[in-house]
Amino acid sequence: MCMCMNMTSQSPQRLSRVYPHRPDRHTPRSFENGFDPPLEPSHRSLRLTSRGRRLAVAVFEAAAGDMSLPVRKVFNLGEYRREAVKSYKSFEFFRHDNEEAMKIRKQCALDALKDVKTYLTDEKGQIAVFDATNTTRERRDLILSFVRDNAFKVFFVESVCDDPEVIAANIKEVKVSSPDYAECDQDRIMDDFLKRIKCYEITYEPLDPDNYDKDLSFIKVINVGRRFLVNRVQDYIQSKIVYYLMNIHVYPRTIYLSRHGESEYNSAGRLGGDAGLSHRGKQYAEALHKFVEEQKIPDLKVWTSQLKRTIQTAEALGVPYEQWKILNELDAGVCEELTYSEIQDRYPEEFALRDQDKYHYRYPGGESYQDLVQRVEPVIMELERQGNVLVIAHQAVMRCLIAYFMDKGADELPYLKCPLHTVLKLTPVAYGCKMESVYLNVEAVNTHRERPLNVSLNRTREEALSTVPHQKHSVFGRVHLHRVHCNLL
Repeated sequence: MCMCMNMTSQSPQRLSRVYPHRPDRHTPRSFENGFDPPLEPSHRSLRLTSRGRRLAVAVFEAAAGDMSLPVRKVFNLGEYRREAVKSYKSFEFFRHDNEEAMKIRKQCALDALKDVKTYLTDEKGQIAVFDATNTTRERRDLILSFVRDNAFKVFFVESVCDDPEVIAANIKEVKVSSPDYAECDQDRIMDDFLKRIKCYEITYEPLDPDNYDKDLSFIKVINVGRRFLVNRVQDYIQSKIVYYLMNIHVYPRTIYLSRHGESEYNSAGRLGGDAGLSHRGKQYAEALHKFVEEQKIPDLKVWTSQLKRTIQTAEALGVPYEQWKILNELDAGVCEELTYSEIQDRYPEEFALRDQDKYHYRYPGGESYQDLVQRVEPVIMELERQGNVLVIAHQAVMRCLIAYFMDKGADELPYLKCPLHTVLKLTPVAYGCKMESVYLNVEAVNTHRERPLNVSLNRTREEALSTVPHQKHSVFGRVHLHRVHCNLL
């Protein structure tokens, strides 16, 4: 697998949209410097695992910039091949001596690279993920020639595995859902795909950091993250990809997300602050305690913000918990502790500007959602390292976490629904993430405000407040189950 980059995408400053008006409100904070990757060598392995390739695709998308940038696109060669061949019959298609199939596969690669060029040049994309095995020097040289001819930059990810248990688990978890094996029994899938791997092994030429490929930029991920080899990381984007790849794992776990119990400020319709729990909020804390006990979650870790309402919610669980300041709610600056009506009356222009671009808008003296996304990145990385975790946080913070794991963009993120007194269970699965929403049957106010139709600066007060929740009790079904596919880690 490799990633092609438009040369104009390499500066961190180019990764942010800068609005010419109101720079104090809209100019995103600058990115931090890239991370220095480890350079210790490790020995090469033999077998390729598609779980690792799929994992790398998701990492590319996550590392290619913040959620505001629709600059990356995946070009999966399997999809081109399925379009050309229509139906997959067996591993015989991947034999190196199958001349007809080899011609088709090469043409698919050329077609995909042509689309990569169109995307990076005509469509002004910045990151293109060429999702293919690329196991021979001939294929990689083809990519390098394409990159040089078009003045792009390239970064290779080689995911190799020689652990039979990991390979078998990968086939059972991932390939059973592949379009190649629709309506096939598991035994046949296992047999055919193992033979398919053998076909690749015959011609497999590993990346060689000591001689042939010493000048290439790449990372080897060995046995799904047990070891890494990093070679010639040259810029911010590449260092970001290495950072993500070295801080994730694919072992089964569940991430539980919950807002704090209803607070006194929630009941009053006020933003932010550090109010304690309301009576219903305390009831929810007890209900959450019961839920956690019933789930019997092994080795569960509990994280909270440093604000009173999340700490009081966690205290009811009767288990150790860890406080994270970076999990604190979005800072509303001069609008802290105000109601929406008060904000409209005191700062009508600010209220309208935020409705025009909720993701980038920064409260005077406060934060934007874009600031918050960057602030919570260390939490996201730690979630990727951990097993089962319950995060008790706030509405805006939960929106950022959900957007990351469920692959939501900047337009959707500020309006994702995160109701009070509801637990969201995120379970990473092959090719996606399963999200289950469980309401714990304790009433709470509704704090979700939709974007109003009129966002102009000269709108009426009534128009500005048309979508403000009237603090009615939230009513949700007992259990909502959503199965959503996303490019997940």
